[in-house]
Amino acid sequence: MNTPAPESSGFAAGEAEARRLDAAHPGHRHLFHVPPADGGRFRDAAYLAGNSLGLQPRATRDELVADLDAWRRLGVEGHLEAERPWLPYHELLTAPAARLVGAAPAEVVVMNSLTVNLHLLMVSFYRPAGARTRIVIEDSAFPSDSYAVRSQARFHGLDPDTAVVRLRPRAGEDTLRTEDVTGYLAAEGDTVALLLLGGVNYLTGELMDIPTITAAGRAAGAVVGWDLAHAAGNVPLALHDWDVDFAAWCSYKYLNSGPGALAGVFVHERHLGDADLPRFEGWWSTEAATRFEMTPESRPPATVEAWQISNPPIFAMGPVRTSLELFDAVGMPALRERSVRLTGYLAGLLDEVTANRPLTVVTPREPERRGSQLSVRIGAGSAAELAKRLRHEHGVIADAREPDIIRFAPVPLYCTFHDCWRVADALAATVAEVNS
Repeated sequence: MNTPAPESSGFAAGEAEARRLDAAHPGHRHLFHVPPADGGRFRDAAYLAGNSLGLQPRATRDELVADLDAWRRLGVEGHLEAERPWLPYHELLTAPAARLVGAAPAEVVVMNSLTVNLHLLMVSFYRPAGARTRIVIEDSAFPSDSYAVRSQARFHGLDPDTAVVRLRPRAGEDTLRTEDVTGYLAAEGDTVALLLLGGVNYLTGELMDIPTITAAGRAAGAVVGWDLAHAAGNVPLALHDWDVDFAAWCSYKYLNSGPGALAGVFVHERHLGDADLPRFEGWWSTEAATRFEMTPESRPPATVEAWQISNPPIFAMGPVRTSLELFDAVGMPALRERSVRLTGYLAGLLDEVTANRPLTVVTPREPERRGSQLSVRIGAGSAAELAKRLRHEHGVIADAREPDIIRFAPVPLYCTFHDCWRVADALAATVAEVNS
């Protein structure tokens, strides 16, 4: 239910400038369904929670229905006779996914969910031996990653409290410095079996220096993997050229493929076809040409498809394909340029809002050290309660991480400068000034 507009926050004069910027730099909002506002004076929500769940592309429903219709009309024959045949359906996603992350098609496959893929990759790439047993992650890693690496350590008979190293920011700082990661690797690298960091930190929005850290990890003799849940579709990536060993990402955040959507995997070509790598296998791990020979032994291809296990879920792949086609059409360079512009505009507004309020932006100020996210620490009260007020009183949808972080993601595909202005206006109206 819409509520009356709040009293002016003092940002009314800036609304015209936001509108002018939108006219000068239009995005692609028209390609998406934007939720209606649940409060405030605007029809549509200012949706800045795409780092948690992206919006639905308008094309998704019709294309998904078309795949469903093939099942209705063809039954089992849809595997070969559908307009988009199911048997090789996953191959429709391979090339655009590879372009998105800077890889060769043989290095990328869309399958499973993020943490499942991390486990499958760690089967191959976390191989503790001798003194080299540690897994290094960031202290503010997403909990699922923490659970995954601790369970991997236990699986290998190790104590996760000693096998898992959590790198923390310096005292009084909110984000990791690149030199602290590389410094640890220089000092302790001979004990590190696996370095597994988030490309963009989910909590702070910090973009890690992936190429520099990867080079330091490999120079130390460690395997280097990246969780790109908040990086894929957010920032330009060049996984092959950066010499990353492996990576995994989800597709329901910046990739707008729907809740719980299928995830992606990258394995560098130097590992492909390596018969010495341990790997779990299933029907889809074998060469496609031999799949229906029904032999008892797998003959895996010399591509990342050797890490596949099961028959791909076609109706889950459809929305990922639709989204990847959008990214191909718009292009990451254009999206990154718009992201830097939008996020910088919001950062400037937040500077004014936070100056005399118990609010602190914890995301790095430098554009090259962040993606489409600004995280704000609140000095009093609950982040979840503040997010609720922003939504129901102002129609601003953001994402809270308790106890004290609220995250704003000006996603360049569908967010506008006016959305960013609404965030600042709503925060100014909702959070009292210290001296008021």
